[in-house]
Amino acid sequence: MDTEIEISIVSPVFRAETIIDNLVERIVSSVTKLTDSYEIILVEDCGPDNSWKKIQENCKKYTQVQGIKLSRNYGQQHAIQAGLDASTGKYVITMDCDLQDQPEEIEKLLSKSKEGYEIVVASRKNRKDDIFKKLLSRVFYSTLGYLTETKQDRTVANFVCYQRKVVIAMAEVKDHNRYYPMLQQLVGFNYAKVEIEHAEREDGSSSYSFGKRLRLAMDTILTFSDKPLRLTVKFGILLSFLSICAALTMVVLYIFSDVKVEGWASLALLISFFSGIIISVLGMVGLYVGRTFESVKQRPTYIIHETIK
Repeated sequence: MDTEIEISIVSPVFRAETIIDNLVERIVSSVTKLTDSYEIILVEDCGPDNSWKKIQENCKKYTQVQGIKLSRNYGQQHAIQAGLDASTGKYVITMDCDLQDQPEEIEKLLSKSKEGYEIVVASRKNRKDDIFKKLLSRVFYSTLGYLTETKQDRTVANFVCYQRKVVIAMAEVKDHNRYYPMLQQLVGFNYAKVEIEHAEREDGSSSYSFGKRLRLAMDTILTFSDKPLRLTVKFGILLSFLSICAALTMVVLYIFSDVKVEGWASLALLISFFSGIIISVLGMVGLYVGRTFESVKQRPTYIIHETIK
């Protein structure tokens, strides 16, 4: 696909009013050293501050900057999707707006991509996050890797360089829930990692709370894997086997010993236990049915409220 734009930089924006000016200035300074043919797409995910006003100011200041304001908060992954859909560049680079992904590192990703790698991800050395966030990240990626049966790298996030063919391929995947580190593995293509220096957050704190991370993990697992369902089948078989062993043991004790098998308390506990298991399994099946319901409705994954070019 021929395009006039060489590089597109896509950044989802949420609660970043004090950062946007510096973000755009550093991107412009870094990319103009590489090419004059570029665009910067800032996708405002309907945050509570004046980020959209700042984006409007930068659109007036720089002709290469365009802004997209979503109609409501759809989440970071859908904001990235909106930016990718709007991009036209031969190379498309996604990055967070908090400047922990440093614009000066774009050159490394682009150089590696020009060697023939369609997907080049930034591997963050010496992550500048607090201990709690690092621990959550380790648990998140370990659980995600196990349940989706994929290899997850916790040093990799949203700082990625895609060639145009990859952006087109990912757009053809119509999953209602998006998680781009998994989509990269799903579509294939030549993949490479480049080590970068991870910076301190420019201002404020991350908007990704524990609850949001948990929901993202759940959505991603339910979208990309049926392993939880297979685990419940195995667990059910195991419980059935243990129940048979327990029943045989009680029969033997009743016949060959003086042990009285009354078991009213144990029976009540077993009923409660198995009732909980059954309800949990039905709940898990319900979650998959719910995801299927969301997909068949074919509602848009984001709606644009306003665009500035």
